[in-house]
Formats: sequence, structure tokens, C-alpha cells
Amino acid sequence: MSSSSKTIVWFRRDLRIDDNPALAAAARDGSVFPVYIWCPKEEEQFYPGRVSRWWLKQSLAHLEQSLKSLGAEFVLIKTHSTLSALLDCIKATGATKLVFNHLYDPVSLVRDHNIKEKLAEAGISVRSYNGDLLYEPWEIYDEKGQAFTTFDAYWDKCLNMQMEPISFLPPWRLVQVAGTVERCSIEDLGLENETEKASNALLGRAWSPGWGSADKAITEFVEHNLCDYSRSRLKVGGNSTSLLSPYLHFGELSVRKVFQSARMKQILWRREQNSQGEESVTLFLKAVGLREYSRYLTFNFPFTHERPLLSNLKYLPWNADVNRFKAWRQGRTGYPLVDAGMRELWATGWIHNRIRVIVSSFAVKFLLLPWRWGMKYFWDTLLDADLECDILGWQYISGSLPDGHELERLDSPQIQGSKFDPEGEYVRQWLPELARMPTEWIHHPWDAPHTVLKAAGVELGLNYPKPIIDIDIAREHLREAIFKMWEMEAAAKAATSDGMNEEVFDNSIGIETSAIPKVILKENSSCPTYSSNDQRVPSFQNGNNGSLHRKRAKCVEEERLPADKSNNHNKQTGTSRGEEDLCSTAESSASKRQSISRMSFSVPRSCSLSDGRPMQECELSDMKQSWQEKIDLEQTSSKNGN
Repeated sequence: MSSSSKTIVWFRRDLRIDDNPALAAAARDGSVFPVYIWCPKEEEQFYPGRVSRWWLKQSLAHLEQSLKSLGAEFVLIKTHSTLSALLDCIKATGATKLVFNHLYDPVSLVRDHNIKEKLAEAGISVRSYNGDLLYEPWEIYDEKGQAFTTFDAYWDKCLNMQMEPISFLPPWRLVQVAGTVERCSIEDLGLENETEKASNALLGRAWSPGWGSADKAITEFVEHNLCDYSRSRLKVGGNSTSLLSPYLHFGELSVRKVFQSARMKQILWRREQNSQGEESVTLFLKAVGLREYSRYLTFNFPFTHERPLLSNLKYLPWNADVNRFKAWRQGRTGYPLVDAGMRELWATGWIHNRIRVIVSSFAVKFLLLPWRWGMKYFWDTLLDADLECDILGWQYISGSLPDGHELERLDSPQIQGSKFDPEGEYVRQWLPELARMPTEWIHHPWDAPHTVLKAAGVELGLNYPKPIIDIDIAREHLREAIFKMWEMEAAAKAATSDGMNEEVFDNSIGIETSAIPKVILKENSSCPTYSSNDQRVPSFQNGNNGSLHRKRAKCVEEERLPADKSNNHNKQTGTSRGEEDLCSTAESSASKRQSISRMSFSVPRSCSLSDGRPMQECELSDMKQSWQEKIDLEQTSSKNGN
């Protein structure tokens, strides 16, 4: 390519200078026109929440200054059509090439494929690169060419790949392409409105978005906290994890850099015979691997944002109870550890991975709420909200994955609290009404003697709710739902074998969400500019794996851990692999929250009861309310001042 080549560099979730393959390729070939296009219409039901948009705004400002220091102007565009905006940029600059880094969520897969085809028809060269993963999803398959459906097998294959990930050095300088398009300032993008600024101001005290800050964060973690990661990662509250997930989600930090930095430490500690350091790196890299696996699943099974990977789960009779859903969101379930986690999420947008597992498990196992409700709420509230990782996390917890939580497993929040918050410090921080409860009763105040409750100033049912459901009743409801699921599945199979057309449906599909375009399944791109670097799209072969099936298992008591080897039970800590490393992004994650997404997310107006009968119209006012409704918390932490 000649030095006079003009290239549009389309930034998305790769907001960095360092190790950015698309930017590096464009800078090497000639002059560049860096652009970020904000198109709320195309975000559809996955329009980012308040805190996620705050981070995006800060990150764009940081990148703008970095590009300017290298000699290029960062063009920001707000539009109703990404394709139209790109065509305007091409027309204004005379550019002959577009480059960008891959995304793997279903909405982006459809959009990117269509844009490639349209621009190719217009004679524009389009190149896309891997800027988000160690290995592309289409590079990792089993011996039969099928997609992996368990994490351990997938990650083992990744770690034994012959080809090593390659990092790209940042450009020393950039040559700007001349041309004028209709652009806007960061403020004009509308990522933050006036009513949100007061709440968002608190976020800046705890977080520093931007790729420069991300570089400092990974250095700080690797040098000072990684060695103790194996011991500290399970401690809820405080900064016991890497806190790198929002930087990874927005592409401010390269996953290759994270992986290589940790691996170098592991090699050093192995030579020094530092077994704790070695173990810490192994566990941390497994968390990174789960982030990789989340992209792998959504690429190879692009339906997983709306239905389970295991086909039999579509028959589970979820309980579409909006009142229970509201109590869960508000942190008023009567189970202290669950309530503390949900109130922290509301106040700060951040909760520890362990707490994410506990609150999500409570929603789907205790309350039988549709897992997609929880997934969408996490998307709207988490600072590091990441669709692919949220899909993986919620499918794992709901038993929708072959190596996920056993569907029958029901963990007691009381036992979880004693294990991960033994002194009750975390609960007292986020539930001030229980601040004076003795440690002995802090995780199960309903069992405390009346004199203890009175001395602590706790009045169950008044200033702190009674348990929303008894654990024994919840276990029985879960067991009944599972038996009903098996019955409905057997009936469906029998009807099919008899040639009947009886249809049994997934009652969670009734949730009102915007339609997501179907992925166009093709083996190869039809674009004449196709190269080995370019984005691919899922094949029908892997899409058919959606009919995966798990064998029936006996119900498990809440204290008992599954014996399935796929969970990699850690005997020392007494916890399973998935729980330890479950991440709503690479590792731990963060979010902060008070007023949520502008996009409304309504629960279904009709759905199925546990006996299979359709429910009548649920005439509850908050069914039509958006996530922006102000949730009335009686008290919130004085630390956050909300």
C-alpha cells in the first residue's frame, strides 16, 4: 500500500493507542481519519446504562487528547445510521479504505457484516482485525470441527495453541486525512444529561477511565496484588480483585497485554518456586479465559442472548412475578447478603464477582425469575456492563450451560454469608439498618431472639423485610419447576414422535425486548476485500449445537457442592471453578448506578404459570415503567451519600 493511502479508522470498543491492530495498520499504510460513531438507534434494547455511558464519555475524551498529541483529530459523529455516517466520511475525505477491530455480540455481527457488504459494493476496501481476544472464535474447535461447549475443554485448547498472540506497538505519529464532515463535541453526543451529572460526579472519585489509566491499573495489579490473588479474590467488599474489567470492556486495555504481563510473572515465580504466585496467575488467567469464552459462545451460538444453550431449559416454567423482581432489584428480599449486594450495585454500579454469583443465583433459583430479566438489569446497571460476559454469567447460573451450575443446586445465602462475609462487615456497610446486629445473627436475623432484635433496633417487616420466601419452600418450588420441565419435554418428544404438532414454548420468551436482527450465516464473506484477518460469521453447523442436552440429576441440597468434574472443585476453598471465576467481564467488574438506562425494559404482559396455563394480563403499573424509575430505598450507605 502506498504512503498516500487514506484510511478511515472506525473506533468502537477499542479506545486505546497501544496494541490497536486497526490503528497500527492504518498508520503504517498512510494517512488516517479516526472516527467514533454514536448511533443510539442501533443499540436497540442494549442501549448502555447511565454509568456505562459515563465511562464511555470519559474514555472518548482521553482518546481524543491522545490522538491529538500524535497529530490526528478525533472525529465524533452522532447519527441515525452508522453506514450513512461512514459513507459521509469516505465521501468527504476521498478515503479508499476502512479498518476496524472485531466485535462479537449478535447486534454488532449483523451490523458489521452488512456494512462490509455495502462498502465493498461501493468499491471501498474493508479490513477488520482482532483487537479484543487472544484467539478468534473461529480458530478454536475440537477434533471434529465442532465448537466447544464447556469452558475447560475450550481453555485447555487455547493454552495449547501453537500460535502465540502478537501485540502491536503504538504509532509514534499520525498523518491526518484532510476532509470535513458534520461532527459534534463529546457533550453533543448526549452520553450524559444534566440530571445524571450529580450522580456521575461520584464515579470519578473511584475510577479513572482512559487507556492511560488502564496501563497504570494493570501495572499496579501485576506488581502489587497479583501474587495474593488466589487468597484475596474471594473476599467480598474492598478491592480484592483486579478491577480491570471496565478497561477491558471499552478496549482501553489489550487482553494480550494482560495475558502476557501475568504470564511473565508466572515464569518468574516458577523460577523462584513461589507456588502461591504461580497459582494466583493460573486462577487469574482462567478469569481472562472466561471473558474469551463469553465471546466464543456468542459468536458460535448467536442466539444465547435470548434462549438457553441447553434445549431442555426452554421448558422451565419461570415465575414472571414483577413484585418479586422489584424486591430483588431494590435489595429488599430479607436475605442480608443478597440485599447488600443489590444495594451496592444500585449505589455504585460495582459488585464483586462472588456477590454477582450469589444475587443472580438467588433470582433464578429462589425466585424463579427469568434469567433474561436479571441479565438485562445487570446490563443497565453495571459500570463494566458487557453483553457477552453477562450472557455467559446468567446462563451459567441458570443451569443453561453444560458445565454451568446444576439447575437443582440451591445455595443458602445464610451459609454463603458466613463463608464470604464471616464478620458481617460487608452487610453492615450496605444495610445500615442491620449495623448493630451481632455477628452471630447478621446473616439470618429472622432466627434472632426478640431481645437481640430489639437491642439492635431491628423490626422485621418494618425497617427490614422478612424473608421474601422460606428456603425450604424455595427448594420445593425449584424441584416442582424442574419436574414440570421434564414432563413438558417428555410430552413434546412424545408428540413429535407421534407426528403431532403440539408446541411447548419457553415462557421467558414473552419478555418484551426489541427484536434483534438475525445473523446472516455464511461460511465466507462475499466482500472482494476478504482476507485472513477479516471478521467471519457463524456457520449453520455450530448454530445447530443449540440442541445440547443435559442428563437429569437429583436435587442437591444448598450446602452440597456439585461433584461434576467440569466444575473443577477447589477443595481448599470449598467453591467451584465457575463461582470463583465467574465474571461479568474479564475478571471482577464494576458499575455504578442510580438512574439507569433511558431505554425502557418491560416485563411480559402475558406468560405461563408453573402448571402451563397462560397468565392473564398482569395489570401492574410498574410493568410499563422504564429502568429509570426511582427505587425507594429506605436507607443507603452514608459512605456513598446516595
